[in-house]
Formats: sequence, structure tokens, C-alpha cells
Amino acid sequence: MENYLNENFGGVKPKHSSEEALKRWRKLCSVVKNPKRRFRFTANLEKRSEAEDMKKSNQVAKESADVIILDDNFATIVTVAKWGRSVFINIQKFVQFQLTVNVVALIVNFSSACVTGSSPLTAVQLLWVNVIMDTLGALALATEPPNDELMKRKPVGRGGSIISNVMWRNIFGQALYQLIVIWTLQAKGKTLFELDGPDADLVLNTLIFNSFVFCQVFNEISSREMEGLNVFHGILSNWVFMAVMSFTVVFQVILIEFLGSFASTIPLSQTQWFLSVLIGFLGMPIAMLVKLIPLPGESNQYKLKVE
Repeated sequence: MENYLNENFGGVKPKHSSEEALKRWRKLCSVVKNPKRRFRFTANLEKRSEAEDMKKSNQVAKESADVIILDDNFATIVTVAKWGRSVFINIQKFVQFQLTVNVVALIVNFSSACVTGSSPLTAVQLLWVNVIMDTLGALALATEPPNDELMKRKPVGRGGSIISNVMWRNIFGQALYQLIVIWTLQAKGKTLFELDGPDADLVLNTLIFNSFVFCQVFNEISSREMEGLNVFHGILSNWVFMAVMSFTVVFQVILIEFLGSFASTIPLSQTQWFLSVLIGFLGMPIAMLVKLIPLPGESNQYKLKVE
């Protein structure tokens, strides 16, 4: 019996590859029920596996592995973990920023259409906001390089949600501020800015659009840290982020001042520009205060870190 099994199912020879030997061994296990005999048939396979060099990894192991280390250096595992966490957190930053813009734009347009019958943001303006939210937002937030602080965070399991409680807190806090600002401008904007004349409505809508865009610009900066307070740490070393911010601001100025007929805007005065930027900037201290709100089950060790 043993000779028959060796000839037909076992018989691991040096000429056999590890994959072929493994297949023969699995076929053998389905026939041989005696553990002692089964162990004896694995002797050749074990000796062959031990003799293989580390660089010549088993093809079966490569196909089954999620990550393959090619340089035989286990220190590479740290680099792999760091980059993996960096990609995951960058995606979280982008999702947090995108959801905030979506929530505010949707509620503002829906509520305005129901109450006044018109939206303060036109189709072209919403298209520009969509570019800021999707393309430019992805370039700015998804290109953050990894750092050593990432290794101090708790690992996320396979079943973990990409949207955490920290993200929901930041989204709702920032969205609430922006909604209050826009609704206040819609209701009291003409009185606050002393607008009158035939272009009063157009000037007010331009102010709302300009303030909304600068809220997203500064919110994008705040999204660089979901828990930390120092959102400017390492910002100058990320040239992609700086280029995206510069392009957003420059093109916004062009839309307001030179493309009025295309974007349904009108040039603003220096005071109106200052107030629009100030409204957007105030979203940053609001975001810092929101990050200090404790959450059940969440660690506070990163919230007070300012370096």
C-alpha cells in the first residue's frame, strides 16, 4: 500500500518543483488517513522547502500573499505599514472634505429652492465647486507623504469603517458653521453689507459664492489633520498641496473679476473681498474647537498635539 501511494501520489523527487510537490502532497493527504504514514511522506517535501533560498519564494506563497517583500529585509515591513496607513488616512481626509462640501451644497440649494424658489449658486458655480471638491481636493489631500507619527496610531482592522466617529464630528461641525454663515448672508446680507440698487441681488449672490469657496479653501487646510491642531505642519514641503491651493485662489479671483457673464458674478470691492476671505478663515478656529470635543471610545492623545 505504501509503495503504491508513493508511486502514484507521493514520490517527491528533486526534479519536482515545490508547487508540484505541494499538489502531490495535498492529493496524498486525501488518501492516507494514518498520521504516521502521512508524516513519513512529507519528509522529502520539508527537506526541499528548507533548502530553498529566501529570494526564490514559493510561487504558491506569492500568489496567496497580499504583500511580497523582495529585498529580504524585514525592516521593509515598517515601511510597508507606514505607507499603507498613509494611504488609508489620506483617503479619510479626502472623504471628510468631500462629504462636508456635499452636505453644505445640497442643503443650501435644496432649502433655498424650497423657500425662495431659486438657488444662490448657479450651475457654473456648482461645477467649479465640484472641481474643487473632487479633482483638486484629491490632488491636495491624497498626496500627503507618510510620517513617523502614523506608526503611533492604532491599526485598523479589515472590517473597520473608513468613516470614523472623528470624521463625522468634523463634518457636522464644519457643515453647521458654513450653513449658518450662508443662511445668514441670504437673510441679512443686504443689510449687513448695505447693498441696494438693481445689482444688489447679484452682488449678494456673488458674496455668498465667494464666501462659500473660501470656506472650502480653508476647510481643505483644516482637513490635513483630522485630530491634530497644527494643520500647517509640513505644509510647505508638500508642493502639490501648495500648487492646488494657489490655483484655486487665483482661478476664483478670475471667476469673480473677469468672467462675470460666464459665472454669473460681479466684481467685488476690497472690503467685500476681505469679508469673504475672513468668513472662510473663521472656519479654521471653528474646526480646531470642534476637534477638542471628546468622543466616547476615542483616544485624545493626538488632539492636544500641536507640534
